[in-house]
Amino acid sequence: MKTEGAIALRDASDPLAPFHSAFVRPHGVIYLDGHSLGMMPIATQAVIQNVLSQQWGNDLIRSWNQHDWIGASTRIAGKLAGLIGALPNEVMVADSTSINLYKLIVGACLALPERCVILAAEDDFPTDLYMIQGALKGLSGRRELKLVPRTRISEALTSDIGLLVLTQVDYRSCEVADMAALCAKARANGVLTLWDLSHSTGVVPISLNAAGADMAVGCGYKYLNGGPGAPAFMFLAERWHGKIVSPLQGWMGHAAPFAFEAAYRPASGVAGFQCGTPPILSLLALEVGIDLARQADVHAMASKAQALGDLFIELTATHCQKFGISLASPHSGEMRGGHVALQFSAGYALTQALIAKGVIGDFREPDFLRFGFSPLTLSYREIAEAAHIFNETLEKRAWDAPVYYTRALVT
Repeated sequence: MKTEGAIALRDASDPLAPFHSAFVRPHGVIYLDGHSLGMMPIATQAVIQNVLSQQWGNDLIRSWNQHDWIGASTRIAGKLAGLIGALPNEVMVADSTSINLYKLIVGACLALPERCVILAAEDDFPTDLYMIQGALKGLSGRRELKLVPRTRISEALTSDIGLLVLTQVDYRSCEVADMAALCAKARANGVLTLWDLSHSTGVVPISLNAAGADMAVGCGYKYLNGGPGAPAFMFLAERWHGKIVSPLQGWMGHAAPFAFEAAYRPASGVAGFQCGTPPILSLLALEVGIDLARQADVHAMASKAQALGDLFIELTATHCQKFGISLASPHSGEMRGGHVALQFSAGYALTQALIAKGVIGDFREPDFLRFGFSPLTLSYREIAEAAHIFNETLEKRAWDAPVYYTRALVT
């Protein structure tokens, strides 16, 4: 068991501790849900206020040029590229993760018409599976989605597969897939890879080019702290530029948007995957979060997230065992992303009871409690305090009250 002195020492020697003060911190809250929605950087308030009062309020449409609104997507993509091990010209920031998935799934299938099978994990993030299913409905010819357990993905990467779509970090268990090994196996069998980095960007070291990934998508509102519904991003390896193209031909993906030509000419490379007018308010909010992440060392972020998770597991283990709660995540921090999942038959009620006590995590069906350990926003002391509240809630059976069993629309 960690003593208060040992925990204080870890906080005192934490190289990421200075980042804590960069975020808005609600009183009485220990926020363990950064894997779902990141905290708001203090600087975001000033940026958005300037956009509202000066750029939009005063300069109006002139801001596309005067404040480089038109270049925001490209500028922010260039910053993000360093966090995911990509070249700036391989990354595009726009739209949602789901829309970017659709564009790449269809683009990849059209580029390899003779490969008609898409491989995915049967228990992967539902929206990814929904987008695959929807994409297949719109594609001509015989197309098939093959679903296997996550543990059997590697053996299923055979020569009849055209595309692998997989999350790097499992949204429930938080287990990290071996991207390099799976990319190598896929490449050897002529399979394209499309990775969802939504639960890994900003908390797991990512090297897309070093791993040999072909495509990727990810969101901006989890560990990147870009705000609710922040723009997503996509990656397309340079070797596929001009070969995999977007099926959605929006005006911002045109080679010359303001030429207003009647016929569509796609912009070269990943720029051709843009569609509509960039959402400036949310784009500039996302830039603040990305700038903060770039100031921190990604390996230090990963190491701290693992250590925070390890501490939480250690401090709650006895009570979890006593009340029949099982660890659904890998015990080893090196095998986890940024959160820890527990399984409990009354998981939803326990989650709500903890939220009522100021410890905010979230719940996923059928019985998963998830606690996120954002390395830029959390201290070791907070994790120890959260573990204490968790244990006390169990010991007093405070979760076992009717009010905590009433389901809200968002869990």
